[in-house]
Amino acid sequence: MSVELLEKLEILSDAAKYDVACTSSGVDRAGKKGQLGSAAAAGICHSFTADGRCVSLLKVLMTNICAYDCKYCVNRCSNATPRAAFSPRELADLTIQFYRRNYIEGLFLSSGILKTPDYTCERMIETLQILREEYGFRGYIHAKAIPGADDRLIARLGMLADRMSVNIELPSQQSLRLLAPDKSKADIFRPMGLISSGIAQNQTDLVRYRGAPKFAPAGQSTQMIIGATPDTDLQILRLTQGLYRKYGLKRVFFSAYTPVQSDALLPALTTKPPLLREHRLYQADWLLRFYGFDAGELLDERAPNFNPYLDPKCNWAIHHMEHFPVEVNRAPYEMLLRVPGIGVKSAQRIAKARRLGPLHFDGLKKIGVVLKRAQYFITCSGKTAVGLKISPEAAFRALVSERSAAMLPQNRPEQLSLFDEPPVTREDVVSCLTGQI
Repeated sequence: MSVELLEKLEILSDAAKYDVACTSSGVDRAGKKGQLGSAAAAGICHSFTADGRCVSLLKVLMTNICAYDCKYCVNRCSNATPRAAFSPRELADLTIQFYRRNYIEGLFLSSGILKTPDYTCERMIETLQILREEYGFRGYIHAKAIPGADDRLIARLGMLADRMSVNIELPSQQSLRLLAPDKSKADIFRPMGLISSGIAQNQTDLVRYRGAPKFAPAGQSTQMIIGATPDTDLQILRLTQGLYRKYGLKRVFFSAYTPVQSDALLPALTTKPPLLREHRLYQADWLLRFYGFDAGELLDERAPNFNPYLDPKCNWAIHHMEHFPVEVNRAPYEMLLRVPGIGVKSAQRIAKARRLGPLHFDGLKKIGVVLKRAQYFITCSGKTAVGLKISPEAAFRALVSERSAAMLPQNRPEQLSLFDEPPVTREDVVSCLTGQI
């Protein structure tokens, strides 16, 4: 590899590290004699570095030269940073060289806006055409659609890539107007709609014609930056739910904002990334996709942000004790999913096992139920766990994680006394649940 090419790779791989939307599940394409690579339905095995980069994919930008001036972006045109650009031939050759050396299993390709969206998209398409048609590469490729590019270019890119994504970046039009004046929600949602329609049409074509080419067979995803703007968790979660329902996205990724630019409209450079908030949003996203929850159930206008001490499911359960306890031998599957300590797999096992006979607490533990949490919300044959005293304080202790418990003021190291109050009182629970601590 030439020194010049190595310098480009260092610049453009580092510039791509802030994009977290790089999963690859959903593709089933076997290897073929005379061609390179394959993609499996279970997805590529990923290895993540400390800053979130996926090292089994060549995660890189086509260029970090950008015509846009998004204030939160390290690659904005007004930022003094080293610039570089791959030619389509350079990037395609580099990908194949890395694959042959077993460094990577696929490609994650994004880009700054070089000249115009159409010109940028054309260069990305040319790169993928070299890989697919000249080298016969059958490995996984994730390509970022360029907002503002011509519909025909988006369609062509989708025929060459396995997964596509269009990053929303910021959750509201107001935030985009302030921090990314060159972007608009319409420009972002338009390619999302095109990709969604293309996937739906392609599925129909595959039913009719077995040999029809596949359009983005691994679906599409997006990413939102968390913490750069005053948008609430409720706004973010409602938008996430709308994206799943309207565009059929596979994943919505959340990226805690890391200050990289000094600007009056952005958090100070000393601000720590809101990693706990990002974690809570991922937990809530899981509840939307697999547990049957609605965004309006998890948050509302009175409490628009997630509780830092309890995960969203536990927080919902404590606030809706009127639904509990549920009888595990008779409760609907949908209600079992709402019990803290019962996941999708354990709920499925309960539904199967109770057909053969009544379940008891010992049996639930063997099934995989986390009884430390679930026992406060269930009964077995009308009975609660032996010796269990149900109270808000006890439930709170069971539901709060060790890490969150260490954040409570009462858990700071101090000299013990026989006359001290209990570590967690009823007032503490109320304060934690209402976000007053």
